[in-house]
Amino acid sequence: MLLKIQETADFLLQRIPSKPKTGIILGTGLGTLVTQITDKTEIPYEIIPNFPVSTVEGHSGKLIFGKLGDVDVLAMQGRFHYYEGYDMKAVTFPVRVMKALGIETLLVSNASGGVNPDFEIGDLMIITDHINLFPEHPLRGKNFNELGTRFPDMSEAYSKELIAKAKKIAAKNNIKVVEGVYVGTTGPTFETPAEYRYFRAIGADAVGMSTVPEVIVANHAGLKCFGISIITDLGVPGKIVEVSHEEVQEIGNSVQPLMTLIMKELIH
Repeated sequence: MLLKIQETADFLLQRIPSKPKTGIILGTGLGTLVTQITDKTEIPYEIIPNFPVSTVEGHSGKLIFGKLGDVDVLAMQGRFHYYEGYDMKAVTFPVRVMKALGIETLLVSNASGGVNPDFEIGDLMIITDHINLFPEHPLRGKNFNELGTRFPDMSEAYSKELIAKAKKIAAKNNIKVVEGVYVGTTGPTFETPAEYRYFRAIGADAVGMSTVPEVIVANHAGLKCFGISIITDLGVPGKIVEVSHEEVQEIGNSVQPLMTLIMKELIH
């Protein structure tokens, strides 16, 4: 594990002009934020040693180094999911590599289904906390003290400082944002009405198939985290309709400029 992380980090360090402190993981339909990145160096996942390859439509599968505004960033255009058949070590491996490259802050985005009845399709939800319903924990197994403590604290999985800053940015730019708890599940099925009711009953505001493992590992590694969800469908009684992956991508694309603005200002 440690050797693989270092091998991958060494490969990337030979190909990038600077060492960014900010990492960004872009989810379904959210990859066009990279159009805002200048001075780009793009590295396809398939040529990176030890990296999985994204198999999901809407996930391009590239690591992009460059500048967002005047800040050096590393962006993952496309992430890995448990439902693709990867184990949690593979799903979260890029976060380990980010830490080895010197990343200190991780921004994650996703498309999710809203279970809060006050939410609307197209809302941007700042993630304040999460519930982990994945059957495999990303820290299960031997702990390497070089990577983090055996029992990491998760009382502030998402940085309160970054949340407060993002809310100010949204208010200044007249962008509607909501806040809530994200519940992570395996997928790949969208949820049944009974599952939506269950998630709401246990305290969730939105549900998705990613993010939670990455944020757990980021906290284990000592990274500061910020997460944002685009509400692409609703799991609210009376508002549940058949949904497709293509529709999720389309809604994500329509709201991306607002999310991009928040992230761009957040890292300054």
